[in-house]
Amino acid sequence: MTKRAYFGTDGIRGQANRYPMTAEVALRVGMAAGKLFMSKDDRRHLVVIGKDTRLSGYMIEPALVAGFTSVGMDVRLFGPLPTPGVAMMTRSLRADLGVMISASHNHFADNGIKLFGPDGYKLSDERELEIESLMDQGLEEGLASPDNLGRVQRIDDSQARYVEIAKASFPRRLNLSGLRIVIDCANGAAYKVAPEALYELGAEVIRIGVSPNGFNINEECGSTAPAAMQKAVKEYRADIGIALDGDADRLVICDEKGQVVDGDQIMALIADNWAKRDRLTGGGVVATVMSNLGLERFLKARNLKLERTQVGDRYVMAQMRAGGFNLGGEQSGHIILRDFATTGDGLLAALQVLAVLKETGKPMSALARQFEPVPQKLENVRFAGGKPLDTDQVKSVIAGAEQKLNGTGRVVVRASGTEPLIRIMAEGDDEKLVNQVVKEIVGAVKKAAA
Repeated sequence: MTKRAYFGTDGIRGQANRYPMTAEVALRVGMAAGKLFMSKDDRRHLVVIGKDTRLSGYMIEPALVAGFTSVGMDVRLFGPLPTPGVAMMTRSLRADLGVMISASHNHFADNGIKLFGPDGYKLSDERELEIESLMDQGLEEGLASPDNLGRVQRIDDSQARYVEIAKASFPRRLNLSGLRIVIDCANGAAYKVAPEALYELGAEVIRIGVSPNGFNINEECGSTAPAAMQKAVKEYRADIGIALDGDADRLVICDEKGQVVDGDQIMALIADNWAKRDRLTGGGVVATVMSNLGLERFLKARNLKLERTQVGDRYVMAQMRAGGFNLGGEQSGHIILRDFATTGDGLLAALQVLAVLKETGKPMSALARQFEPVPQKLENVRFAGGKPLDTDQVKSVIAGAEQKLNGTGRVVVRASGTEPLIRIMAEGDDEKLVNQVVKEIVGAVKKAAA
């Protein structure tokens, strides 16, 4: 595949006001994407834009608006809204394109641009390459005449619409009355909508991470820092804790004892429930190479398959669409429920877990561990530049590690698509051996990256 200059695993991402996450690049994205997604007919073309709560959203949003309007596209602005909400509304409003301004679970200093097609699905690699190609060409040819510039409007009810869509995914025969729920919104995009949806379904809601100030998104809160959720669950004696990330497309859960439940266990829980109810399609689940071998064995014991993809929820979704699956996701907590959404949605996944909780009447601790995870070790190595994974020494060490595990485990070594990191993961039945091979690969990668 052609190397991409701007787009990574999940859109364009980087430190705000530093290349490529600058106002100029955002302007060119708007111009190029607008040009690409405007058909030749003379109707008004529409793009919708949502964002999370980062300070830099105030810089990126108007730059995108300027780009889109300059080529004649009308713009609707949602303000803070979860990524899946933007995807849903792109399709709901019959827009030609949807944009989410967010760096997901990253620190406030980062930001990103994610694009959705008119069907609400993330753009393919090929479409992103087309946008990149246009960005690097002279864009002046596509400029609209003064009387054909786009118009801009704020949509005030976008959050209320998303709440209603989320509530509609919860089984009508059930409600959340009698449940005390901690919801941690990471001071991010879902700080209003997630607590509201849970409250309207009948729960007693304890809200944390709902005071964004532009700087505190994901700061010691949310799915990447579950300690705040765990503490609140114990303090308020809640039945369950739910922690979303900055743009609310992923989650982690903790039970009433404060034990964290990751995406693999959540997928297992939903898959088992849906299979028993004849709701699971495709004969199994789609997950990435990072999902635990225990999940694969859990599904196999139920005559269900696990299909693996490269890391990135859009690759999971592409496989789900190709194979007719309605459940997929990542260990990190991106859970895709294709019956309801076109991308990962933390709130919708939480509602499916809550439905099982209500249906069974069991405490979350009895549902949290669907399978015994195979010992898994993950380490990240930060590097400044170059391609450490292409060196013969690193390749040799990885091959040796795979030979040592000899079919009883797996090794996955990859460069992150969103940060300058090499991610090294091994898993297998022999925990000591797993730790040993990860240590050897980390050493080789560090040496190559020096």
